[in-house]
Parts: sequence; structure tokens; C-alpha cells
Amino acid sequence: MTPQTSVFVGPRLLDPASGLDQPGDLLVRAGRIVDFAAPGTLGRPADALVIDTPPGAILCPGLFDLRAALGEPGHEYRETIASAAQAAAAGGITTLVALPNSNPPIDDPALVRLLRARGEETGSLTILPCAALTRGCRGEELAELGLLREAGAVAFTDGTLALASTRLMRLALSYASGFGACIIQHPEDASLAAGGSATEGALATRMGLPGIPAAAEAIQVARDLRLVALTGGRLHFAHVSTAEALALIRAAKAEGLPVTCDTAPPYFDLNETAIGDFRTYAKLSPPLRREADRRAVCAALADGTIDAVASDHQPRDADDKRQPFAQASPGGTGLATLLGVTLAQVHAGTISLPRAIALLTCGPAAVLGVPAGRIARGAPADLCLFHPDRAWQVDSGRLPGKAQNTPFDGRALEGRVLGTWKAGRQVFAAHPPQRAAA
Repeated sequence: MTPQTSVFVGPRLLDPASGLDQPGDLLVRAGRIVDFAAPGTLGRPADALVIDTPPGAILCPGLFDLRAALGEPGHEYRETIASAAQAAAAGGITTLVALPNSNPPIDDPALVRLLRARGEETGSLTILPCAALTRGCRGEELAELGLLREAGAVAFTDGTLALASTRLMRLALSYASGFGACIIQHPEDASLAAGGSATEGALATRMGLPGIPAAAEAIQVARDLRLVALTGGRLHFAHVSTAEALALIRAAKAEGLPVTCDTAPPYFDLNETAIGDFRTYAKLSPPLRREADRRAVCAALADGTIDAVASDHQPRDADDKRQPFAQASPGGTGLATLLGVTLAQVHAGTISLPRAIALLTCGPAAVLGVPAGRIARGAPADLCLFHPDRAWQVDSGRLPGKAQNTPFDGRALEGRVLGTWKAGRQVFAAHPPQRAAA
């Protein structure tokens, strides 16, 4: 049995929420952080497990993934909650916000409670369900938002589907604001995107692919920002991928509107050329964009326009992707690669290391008002130990978990998770250096 008390010795303690950034030791007892202090100054109980960390290793809060689809219920052939939890632990993720696009959709309070319970059963992952904004995620009638909130839904969204009805979005923002809930929108004008499979432009034309205009994202964002101004409701835009949409969100924030946004690693690490040779692993929703948009996303990571980086995990099986590009299902797995691809922007000089970790921990937690993503005395010991310079290569077919459809297949990365702890218990280890206290 894992000891109830453990001491991390010598890592760089990094907690962007409090500004903590120093070498130190950290004491965990009964699943909570008891204390931390400069190296060698913290008392070590006789029964403690001593975790010797390698030189250069960093201990930060467990990552908080703001957006991930799970195969369960209904699509277990793609992924199960157990396999997603395995991949999340390997990626340093201890809290995950689940989308409602399952079968059946998460539009019933009992399903919200079930997802939360299934997360607890894994012992390694807290699952925070997003409930469906409309019944069945069909965009026709609002779901029972109040009852879903009481059952534990942390936000409302139709997930991979934009809510097209302006009237319904106005009602949703007004209603949800009454109990402080957040609406999450997939920012894409559905009528413009219908039938498309790549960003409209010269590349899509050369490949003979039906295009989705990049403006479809900004048009949806512009409409919804007007509704936020009208209602005062809280709105979060998911996986923003274009310069035009980011400019609109930046201006709305400057005006004081209650809006936030996230992006996902493909949109700052890849551009549309990744779909060359009809590579279906790189078919995503929204589609990969032009290089100018990728650079705009990088700039928005640095200037604070973007509040969080989410995995945007969308598990698919081989048959979903072994199709002609236009017919293949969009989506990529992202749990195991979330930290490594984000750290690539640190190595490139785009953002600082504390900023990168903030985007993966306290930033997404703050979007939903969840008390997570920080190192603090008395807080749950949800922790991620990683080395920012350890090199590895993404290899589809050898990733942890069931889903293997990564757009980063073959990508060389620097930054590897060494261990993950949930409530003080180690749930992932990459050759962990640890010993019993003397």
C-alpha cells in the first residue's frame, strides 16, 4: 500500500497561481499538501516515502484539461473512461472537463452524477462534466440547466456543435447568468462550415477538398459577443484558431465583457500544411489554419488573450480515420501530448515556463471557478512532476490509452512527465526515483 506520507526532495516548485517558483521540498500527508520549504529545511516524518527528483525536474499542480471528449458512454470502441484516465495520468492531467457529446448525450442529471462517480472510480482523475446546453445537443430546445447544475455540471455546451440559434443563445446566456454558470461555445457558423473538411484557400483547392472559410469562426464569435453585451452572461469560446476571432475577443475583454477563450496545441504547433498527402490524423474541427493564424494564436498565448490551453481530445478508432479525407471523422487525441506540445512554445521563446504552466493549471480552473490547479498548504496533492528538457517522440500506436489518432505522430518533443499524483497517490510513473525514509 502506498504510504500516507511522502516528501518530494529538491524539485523546482512551480505554482503560477501564487507566484511560487523556487527549489524546495514538499510534504504530503493523507492526500493533501502539508507544507513546502527551501531544500533541506522541511522535516521528514520517519514513515515518509522520499521521492528524490532528478536535477532540473519541476513539480507543478496536476494539469487541468478544460476540454476533452470521452468515448463513454456509447462509443467505448473508441475509448473508455479507464483508458482515458490512463492517458491523462501519463500526460500529468489530474482534472478533466468532459464534453456532453456521448450516446446518450449528457442532458440528464443522472448522467452528470454518473460521470463524476466514474471519474472517482478511476482513482486517478477527477471528471467534471459539461452538460448539454440543448436537449440531445440538437440545438432546438434548452436543456434543464438548473437541474443539471445542481447535479454537478460545471458548464453548459453542445460540445462539438455550435448553437446556431441566436434566440436560444440569448436565452441560454440570460438563464445561466442567474446562477453564475458559464456557456461554452464551439465558434463556427454551421451554415458556412457545412460539408467542409479543410480551411478554404489555395491548399484546399489544390487538394480538391471542400473548404470551410476561416471567417466562419469570427462570424460566430462576433454574434455571440453582441449577445454577451446584451445579456451580461458568461461565455467561453473553445479552441479559437484564427487571428480575426482572437482580435474580436481581445477587444471584448478590453471593454470588460465576461468572456474567456482557450485554444488547443494543434492550432499553435501546426498549420494547414499538416494535412498534405491527405493525412486524416490531421483532420480536426476546427480545421488547421494558415500560418498567419497559427502565429496569431501564439501571440495571443503570450499577451493573455487566451486563458487556457485544452487538449481538445477527440478519440477516434482506425475505421474513423481510414477513409477518404473528406469522409474521415475529424478529431485528434491530445491527453498524453498536452504538456509536451505546449512546452514547445517555451523552447521557442514564445511564452515563459510559468505562463505555459498557468495555461494548463490555474488558468482553466479560473475559467470555471473550480478550486484546483495550484500548490497550496491544505490543498489536495494533485501534482505533476516533469522535466522540461527530456526529449521523446510521439508515436501513434504506442501512446498510453486506447485512442491513437494523434496529429502529432512523429513529432519530436522536449518536456516529459516523470510522475503524476492524485490526492497524494502516485498514479503514473516513468521510472520514479523514490526510497523509504532512513
